[in-house]
Amino acid sequence: MRPHLMPMKQTPHAADNPLLVPAEAYVDYAAVRPEHIQPAITALIADTRTAIETATNHAEAPNWENLIEAIDDPSERLHRAWSIAGHLNAVVNTPELRAAYNDCLPLMSEFSTWVGLHQGLFQRYRILAGSPLYATLSPTRQRIIDLALRDFRLSGVELQGEARETYARNADLQAQVAQKFSENVMDATDGWSLLITDETRLRGLPESVVAQARQLAQSTSEDGWKLSLHMPCYLPVMQHAQDRELRQTVYRAYGTRASDQGDVAFDNSESIESLLALRAEEASLLGYADFAALRLETRMADSADQVLSFLRELAAKARPSAQHDLDELRRFAAQHLGLNSLEPWDVAYASERLREQRYAYSDEELRPYFTESQVLKGLFEVIHTLFGVRLQACDAPAWHADARIYQVLDAQGQQLGRLGIDLYARPGKQGGAWVDSERSRRRHGESLHCPLAWLTCNFSAPHDGGEAQLTHDEVITLFHESGHAMHTLLSRVDEPGAAAFSAVEWDAIELPSQFMENFCWEWGVLKSLTRHADTGESLPRALYDKLTAARNFQSGLQTLRQVEFSLFDMLIHTQNHGLSISAVLDTLDLVRQEVALLTPPAWHRFPHAFSHLFAGGYGAGYYSYKWAEVLSADAFAAFEEQAQDQDDGTRNVFDPETCQRYLDEVIAVGGSRPAADSFRAFRGRDPALDALLRHSGLTEA
Repeated sequence: MRPHLMPMKQTPHAADNPLLVPAEAYVDYAAVRPEHIQPAITALIADTRTAIETATNHAEAPNWENLIEAIDDPSERLHRAWSIAGHLNAVVNTPELRAAYNDCLPLMSEFSTWVGLHQGLFQRYRILAGSPLYATLSPTRQRIIDLALRDFRLSGVELQGEARETYARNADLQAQVAQKFSENVMDATDGWSLLITDETRLRGLPESVVAQARQLAQSTSEDGWKLSLHMPCYLPVMQHAQDRELRQTVYRAYGTRASDQGDVAFDNSESIESLLALRAEEASLLGYADFAALRLETRMADSADQVLSFLRELAAKARPSAQHDLDELRRFAAQHLGLNSLEPWDVAYASERLREQRYAYSDEELRPYFTESQVLKGLFEVIHTLFGVRLQACDAPAWHADARIYQVLDAQGQQLGRLGIDLYARPGKQGGAWVDSERSRRRHGESLHCPLAWLTCNFSAPHDGGEAQLTHDEVITLFHESGHAMHTLLSRVDEPGAAAFSAVEWDAIELPSQFMENFCWEWGVLKSLTRHADTGESLPRALYDKLTAARNFQSGLQTLRQVEFSLFDMLIHTQNHGLSISAVLDTLDLVRQEVALLTPPAWHRFPHAFSHLFAGGYGAGYYSYKWAEVLSADAFAAFEEQAQDQDDGTRNVFDPETCQRYLDEVIAVGGSRPAADSFRAFRGRDPALDALLRHSGLTEA
């Protein structure tokens, strides 16, 4: 089914539309307006379609230049414009921007489906793959052709007649429903607030949170303190608010977002049902037993059974530690907090009090040390030491005043790419943390198009003219996302089809990000990350020792929680049919009976805001976090094995040869070869579970 594109009298000119600049140029984000999006996307789809038809009907036999390269030229610009539209929709959402994005969503979905079902284009790839010329191509280019043929088959190119049309309709509906799911979560989060007029109800909350709540109330001309469900407010309330009723109110609001138990205008029940039915239908059309089997065609894991066995083995190893954690927490809550019945809204609060008592520190005591400028300076130093590159601020226009753009420079001062960093939570910004790739590295003739990546978080914004202060968990999040960014920015792969975000298996894509988290526990690194907001001093060794002693605090419970989410995801996607929302919730209950030690109330609606599964590409793939954690822990163990103790009590884990090998064999190769091959090239063997268990404190020792 070919997309119906809007007729146009003439193609808009780049001078009038910042999204239509040449592929090698930089986009002026400050100039992009909602009305630019549809004309740009429509024009670029038309250009790419023309290029595809030209390449398909080329008189000569297919080769790299007249097939792949010919299509990469216009598709690079289309992908970029659409990435920018999606990024803006996620970080500076307005009704006008949302409408413009949603107007283009069916156009992009139809176009993508049209390409995937294009028999002529598929045949050209097959001819090239079967020709003598294929053997003369580089391994990277051979892999791109192989992956393209696989993706054609997974896109339904071999379907005929009614099945073909059903597949096209299915793809379009999935894109629309996933977008609606995401919007409902954002709107439900933005739409809830609680005005507090009695300041005593805020006892226990950090001063910074109280100040921000005051500012939020003042922004709407209200007297008091306004709490929200954005993470910089929600998490401190759950951890520190002494008012148990307040914790319960906020917990319930957060746990029922976008559901039948919250504001029903944003209820995601129907979206979940629709997506599961559509995914099951897609798998059936392509000849797979279920959606999980379809998804695992592009993963390191071989089958759903292998994933389920991996998760259950991990749960079994974590359960004794988790049970010990929970028993201890219940005793502490009863003896010291008067909480004889530990409710879900008490868990984070009681855990924080237990941690403070046992290790004699709190997250809020650490926060003033992690000033934003010093954390970024320390992060950039780690990146420089690991990879030999520098990040230098530049004054390129960004999408919001909070965002800053940095050039990534090699040892000779040559620009390798650009990194945008947008750290603060705000209304109209999607929650969570992620990295977008606007443009992958591409060598085009004599020119090199450098990669562009945007790192997004949702930390507390600075207040009262001061500097933002991060928690240690937020520092870990920042390092995690920087690993994703470096994976695309430091690529040496010249073809976008083998870029990290295009070709690395989904269950390995978290390796570079989780790897970076390890440095947040190294004493030498932490000293460089800290500078107290008032005294200017770095983190004292005594406080560091308390932090590391608490590193695996309740790690058993945390592991079971991740296994719970992963099992739930895999089980709802190993059905050959859709599920009703009640069946979805029943599945979650069964999973919790199997692995969980803490169970939320019956009214809790966790799946309804589980954007990873239903709007973020992790459907039948949430296990990837734990799978990749095995890879990342084992990779970091290579650095630990070469570490050298220093006179100042630190250990130097930055062995130059190991750093170089990690860059060469894991980061720079992107998706130019299977992730398992890259890991073996770096480590010299297959990954082992031991390092993860050791890092998580789950070994017997």
